[in-house]
Amino acid sequence: MARHRAHPRAATLRTAPGKSPVARSSEPQACVDTRARLIEAAGEEFAAHGFAEATVRGICERAGANIAAVNYYFRDKETLYLETLRHAHRYSLEHYPHDGGLKDDAPPEEKLRAFIRAFLAKMLDPNRPGWHGRLISREMTEPTPAFTLLIEEGVRPQFGALCAIVRKLAPTLKPDRVEASAASVIGQALHYHHCNSLIKRLYSERQDGFPFDLDFLTDHITQFSLAAFEGLEGRAASRRPGRHG
Repeated sequence: MARHRAHPRAATLRTAPGKSPVARSSEPQACVDTRARLIEAAGEEFAAHGFAEATVRGICERAGANIAAVNYYFRDKETLYLETLRHAHRYSLEHYPHDGGLKDDAPPEEKLRAFIRAFLAKMLDPNRPGWHGRLISREMTEPTPAFTLLIEEGVRPQFGALCAIVRKLAPTLKPDRVEASAASVIGQALHYHHCNSLIKRLYSERQDGFPFDLDFLTDHITQFSLAAFEGLEGRAASRRPGRHG
């Protein structure tokens, strides 16, 4: 008989730091450290094995904690999984804000560049814990009920912000073109992440070294995308009634 695979319960990713429903605000530092170690260990375990195959025992061994610690701090494996996703989500918001700290009235060109730089930095930052990206990839290929939360509270708001930028840069584009254009911007950045090893190998014999650092990629993708939006906007404008003859 097939084994039943439990999934994490639905909850919200937007839990403020230190305000988890299972966190104790008056805990001594030793308890805070144990909880943090469990989350880091859980991130590694879930990223390596997926939610279904990861075990509480394996997580506690990584964390150097007693198995009872998971029940004490998180109640169960499902809550620990959600808290681990929350942790990665908060880290991204704090370290790579998609608006780059710009004011709301900043020019859309600057907003586009800030968005691209933040997106690239999130993927290419060597100081970002490696399990963050692997865990998100796991959740996308082996979705649990937490996937909906990841989309609605993590991905969709940022994608919406990028679409708003595109609409400012190319106001005549139809909604489906706006979304496709935003996806193309993200696709360019993802290419340099997913194909990073391949690209480095292709450029391994260049005497001037590997050119694709964060600044270079930010400038290139921004300029390439702005040129594309200008071209799309020009084509859309040329098709308006009264522009022929």
